[in-house]
Amino acid sequence: MSGTVVPLHKNPAPPDTEPGPNLTLVPEPAPAPVVPLWVRSGRAIRHAITHEPTREAGRFAVRHSMYVVGGTRIVTRRTWDGRTGARYERMLRAAEATGNYEVAAEWEERLQRFREARHRRRMDLLTSPVDVAKGLAVGTGAGIGSLVGLGVVLALANEDVTDVLTPLMAVIEFIRLLITIVSVVWGPALRVGPLLALLALWSVGRKQHAAPNWVLPTTVRSAEGEPITPSIVVKALRDLGVPALRNAIREMGDAGAAMLGPIRIAGCGVEVDVTLPSGVSTNEVQNKRRKLAENLTRHEHEVFITIPEAARTVRLWIADSGALDEPIGPSPLVTDETMTADYTKGKAPWGQDLRGDMASLSLYQRHLLITGLSNQGKTVALRSLALWLALDRSVEFWMGDLKGVGDWAMFDGLATRLIQGPTDEHVIEVTEMVEDAVEEMNRRIQAPPGTTFPLLVVIVDEAQMAFMCPAIGDDKRPYGGAKATSRYYMAVRKIHNQGRAVNVLMWQGTQDPTDQNLPKLVREGAHTRASLALGTESQARMALGDKAVDGGAAPNLLRPGLDQGKLVLASSGIDIPAGQASITVRTHYINDDDAKAITERAKALRDGVTTLHTIDRGEQRDPLADIAAVFGDAPRLLTQDVLKRLAALNEDAYGKWSFGDLTRVLEGTGAEPYKSDGRRVVAADRIRRALATRPEDDGDDASISHID
Repeated sequence: MSGTVVPLHKNPAPPDTEPGPNLTLVPEPAPAPVVPLWVRSGRAIRHAITHEPTREAGRFAVRHSMYVVGGTRIVTRRTWDGRTGARYERMLRAAEATGNYEVAAEWEERLQRFREARHRRRMDLLTSPVDVAKGLAVGTGAGIGSLVGLGVVLALANEDVTDVLTPLMAVIEFIRLLITIVSVVWGPALRVGPLLALLALWSVGRKQHAAPNWVLPTTVRSAEGEPITPSIVVKALRDLGVPALRNAIREMGDAGAAMLGPIRIAGCGVEVDVTLPSGVSTNEVQNKRRKLAENLTRHEHEVFITIPEAARTVRLWIADSGALDEPIGPSPLVTDETMTADYTKGKAPWGQDLRGDMASLSLYQRHLLITGLSNQGKTVALRSLALWLALDRSVEFWMGDLKGVGDWAMFDGLATRLIQGPTDEHVIEVTEMVEDAVEEMNRRIQAPPGTTFPLLVVIVDEAQMAFMCPAIGDDKRPYGGAKATSRYYMAVRKIHNQGRAVNVLMWQGTQDPTDQNLPKLVREGAHTRASLALGTESQARMALGDKAVDGGAAPNLLRPGLDQGKLVLASSGIDIPAGQASITVRTHYINDDDAKAITERAKALRDGVTTLHTIDRGEQRDPLADIAAVFGDAPRLLTQDVLKRLAALNEDAYGKWSFGDLTRVLEGTGAEPYKSDGRRVVAADRIRRALATRPEDDGDDASISHID
């Protein structure tokens, strides 16, 4: 009989089996290593020590212990100052250190009076025991006599002789009671007294936060935005990490107070001059701006260090916490629709300085350069100056926008030339526009002495595109580059050299400056140099120059993205505090819609401007059509204005035209010039009528090539 055996219990171990071709042995897992007891104990102790509740308990114990120590130090100092002339001597030395000898003399007089009074008190101590003994004897005798007299009166009233001593015995019993009370209280008082004294010292230390900063509560330790006081400034300088400065402050009898000038309110912050002790240079403080700001419980961008005229002195401007991150409000160009501009005498309202005062910039005969990293507000800052200047109807604009995204589109119909685009073809057109400005400058220079000319502003935004352009002209000269063969470079240099004398100015906006995209001679040719946030100090020197950077200008310390529109400016056209080489300006933001509204107001001041968007060289032109085009919205123009606008439209074609040439073209069309109020004018409606009614082939016959 056969069957199947079913095991009732699982075999704890498989039978030994030899490995075969289809059988793999799985090794047993190794036993976990045994961790020694001392390692486990060390881990547990470290975890307990580093545990946050344990650390907080440790800080609590150290904090309250240091309150007692600090309170003892404060009370001791107060007692010492009260019993000695230390306070007067300290104030006397501080006044002498600052050169305020009148105050020093006053403190010296107070010190002398204090010493005289102290001397009198000490001399009185010599005779006071005798006086006290005499006073005590007289007082005791008078007291006993008074009590006996009172007892006699009492005895007569009660008809009892024993009442004579009753008042005296009552006083004796009262004194005995006091002695009993003192004997009972004296023992506990000796034990509780020191505890009460420690409690009083702890209370003084707690109120003054007399403990290390790392053990103070978070609410106290985070002193964000606390008011700036002399002691805070001195402590911040002492902890700056400059050994010579720290040692000098420690050796000063006034604890460093003599270094500080008055702390003055300056806009949204305070300002103080610090005279450094001998052996400490100003750049040692400048190089530690971040640490100084943190010691003052401020962010780095809220502390500015400049070098005034006084030797071995730094000027600290410390903003109110968070004040520089608040917007400054709209531009007066937006809020005041009646505002106009005056190029020669006026100033453009550009923004606010760090004090909160209006920062206005004079543009009179000053070439301009604005630079910075991408997307920091360079175009808006440059455009806001042009918007203000556009409200002066005598100003003419030639503009090249090499970004080509419409940032300057609102000047269409206001600028005589407006080229927009990022390609090499646009760079070529912008270069030729700047070269035309050089020819206009030369024409003005050759005019008779005393001739005045209206302002011509040539604006090139994203000028680095022009310097980096690889295109080469027919004359084998490159359009870009930083050499004497570069057409754009040389045209800008010529305007920088002579343009301001005849009111031809060059404004450029560029980003991320280097020696390749912003040559040295070009950047140094600008009278007004401004920079938004930059990456390095070397770029800051390129943008503003060595003098401004050595004087404290630091656009490389502005925060990219957070300080948009904030720039550092070096120019004689703005009021800069005495002793400083630059000023920081928070520019107004004018958006595209507001900019369009401002340009519409500017267009209303003019008779109408025809904007040229391209420069065509050597083409056959239609003079009658060009004359009709330059009228814009004007109903009529003086013949000399027609000639000027034609020359602006195409210098090669119309730059040499005379009144005779204009009359010859219009002769027989019914739109000939005529006199109005004694001056020859041309009517726009007659020109348009002549253009509409002429035969189709007249346009070719009247081409510019047939006019000599």
